Order: sequence, then structure tokens, then C-alpha cells
Amino acid sequence: MNEHELQLPEEIAVEGPFYERPNVHRTILPIGNGVPLGIETVWNSEVGIGGAYGAWGEPYDNQRLIEWIAARLGEPILDEERMNLAELGFLYRHHLGALSPQDHLALEVEVGARLLREAAQANGWDPGEVEGVLIGVSGPVVDDYVSRIAERVGIPEHAIKVSVHKACDGSMGSLHLALNSELGAPSLVNLAQRLYGKKVLVGGIEGLSRFVGQARDKNALQLFGNGAGVIGVIPGQTMTFLTGKAHEVYDREGVLAVKMYYPHSRRSLVEISQAGPGHLRVAGLMNEPRDGAPIEMAGMMGMVKLFVRTGVQVVSEVVEAYRRLMADLGQPERIAVAIVHHANYKINKLKEKQLVNLGIRFPMPWLLSDFGNVSAASNMIAFLRQLPKLKLGDHILFDGFGAGTYYDVLVVALGGVS
Repeated sequence: MNEHELQLPEEIAVEGPFYERPNVHRTILPIGNGVPLGIETVWNSEVGIGGAYGAWGEPYDNQRLIEWIAARLGEPILDEERMNLAELGFLYRHHLGALSPQDHLALEVEVGARLLREAAQANGWDPGEVEGVLIGVSGPVVDDYVSRIAERVGIPEHAIKVSVHKACDGSMGSLHLALNSELGAPSLVNLAQRLYGKKVLVGGIEGLSRFVGQARDKNALQLFGNGAGVIGVIPGQTMTFLTGKAHEVYDREGVLAVKMYYPHSRRSLVEISQAGPGHLRVAGLMNEPRDGAPIEMAGMMGMVKLFVRTGVQVVSEVVEAYRRLMADLGQPERIAVAIVHHANYKINKLKEKQLVNLGIRFPMPWLLSDFGNVSAASNMIAFLRQLPKLKLGDHILFDGFGAGTYYDVLVVALGGVS
């Protein structure tokens, strides 16, 4: 074992490749030279929630990943440029070979459609019953991506479609919009009010191999990979909003600079606009790389400074609001688990340590060593992996954060509120 492949921290389960999990259905999509796709479905009958998650492309362990990056860049990765990826909680990433723009589009539409279909079926729904689709996607392959994948699986034209572009916070921004009636743009539509009691698919679908594959940033190339997760919820019935906060702090220094592959006027941080018939776009302003690259990272310490301090503040404010709510209702606090974006293990452990210092404690399991950082997909994958253990009435804290910088933290109840 060399210095770059130290053991995972003890609390992280050592996972093999995702495709080798016993419940993963694997197929080869006939695009390019053939693209592997694996999807696992999850259903919890007690809470009435299910979903699907997966990855596409070849799985690369940390050693093969370095070789893939060197081949992609046409130059070796120096020892001082190599991250200790195992120590950061990551063992595998899913990446693609060379594809044309047309093949990337065909691939991601097919992957997205399959995830929606599998997530609906996991809940026992026909796609024609779905009334809303809210998807976080950092760099959409096409502007109307969510509309295309919804149409592909037969989701009705009248169903509301929402594309949320808030980087790694995209799926949590989507879930927050679906559940919290105080969010959104009233001049367009109050999403939570419209979707209350309806069958809704919410998730993150991230073709990050395409996204970072055009970059030369060696940190980004080591951290990110493809991944997707979609869940089915009925707001107010299977999942009920308790309290939460959406927060934005513009990354003026460009610590994590990200290109916007979506329309944005640059006149405000978050824009909510009509993207097409029945299709809304929630677009977050990014500090973009100056050279037009997809992504540029300042380094791990920059990421810690960017996300931890404000993240701890937002989580602590939401927890205090939750405690007041439970006191008003005369109920005990019962956060069963916190589902935190898997930026990397060190960031999450530092957040946990600072929260403990504030008297805030709850389980924050690490569940994605076989994926890497999959941006907006990570919270949904982590939730689905935790879902079989959850009980009706459990309270869940979701903690999303992403470049820009955007935070969505919310506490929900599984089921209604008694």
C-alpha cells in the first residue's frame, strides 16, 4: 500500500465497485462503443418512499483513476498533485471514454429517463400519475433536459418540471422547493402548494465525467464522477416539511469556480424563470473560471473555508428552529439521521466536530465510497442507502451545499405531522 492509498477511516464501510452490489441491475447502453449503466432501486413499505440511484461509465479505482487522468491530460500526475483519495472517503469514480456531443446528449437523456422510470416504479407509480419532476443538475447537457427525460418516460405534459442549477446543492434545493411553501417565486407558481399531496419525483442527475472531462484542473478530475439519485415523495403525506433555510453567499474569490452551462442574466444570485411550457429553471449565479474551463478549484483548504463556516451556521440555525418547533408541539426531538452532501469526508467531519461543539449531535453516516463526489446526486444516493433503516415518524435533516455558494438545509418528517 503506497502513501496515496492509505486505509479508509474506520467508520467508512469498504465498498467494492458499485456495479458489483447484489441488487444493481447492469446493462450496456448502445452508445459509442457501449456505456455501462447500473441502477439499484430501493423501497421502504413502512414509510411509503422509494427511489432509484446509479452510475454510468467505467468504474475507476483510485490507481486507475490517476492513469485515466494522465491519459486525458496527456501528461503525468506528479506525486505532489495526487490527493489521498481514500482518506477523503472515495475509492471509485465512474467515467466515460471519448464521445461526440450528440452521443453525450443521447446518453444523458437515456440515463435520466431510466432513472425517472425506475424511481416511479419503485414507488408503484405509473409515470402518467406523476405531477412534478424536480431535478438538480450542475451542468445540463441541454437546456430542456428535465422536460426531455420526463417526456421520454410518459410523464404528462401538464406535470410541472423544474431544473435546479445550484451545483452540488441542486437536489436539496429541489426537495426544499417541493416541500416548503415559503420558497419560490410567487409571481410564477408556489411549487410546494401546487405539489402538496401529489406524486413527485425529486433528485439529482450528474453527468460529471462529461463536465470535468473538459477541464485541466487535477483536483476536480480526481474528485468528481457520474452519478444520479431520484426519489418519489408525496408532500404532506409520505414526507412533510418541518423547518428549513435556503441561504446564498456569493463566492467572490472564485474558490470553487464553475462554468454556467445554463442561461443566467447575472443580475441576481438566484433566478427563477420560465424555461418552457410547464418548465421552470432555478439558476444560481457562479463565479466562472476566467479561461472558460468547466471548473477550477483553489484546493482543499479553500473548500473547507468555503463550505464549513457558513454550513455550520445554517445547520445550527435550522436545528434551533426545529427545537423550538418541537417544544411548541410538545414533542421530543427525534432527528434519526442527517443526510449530508458528500463533498468529502474531511469537510463533513469538520462540520460534525463544530456542530458537536455547539451541542448539536446526530448520526452523519458516510455511504458513498464507491462513487466519489457526485454533486447534486450525493444527498439522494445517501438517503436511499439509509432508507431501509428508517421508520415512519422519523425526522431527517438534509444538508445540501454547493458552489456559488448555495445552502439548503431542511428537517422533514417521514409521514405526516401528528
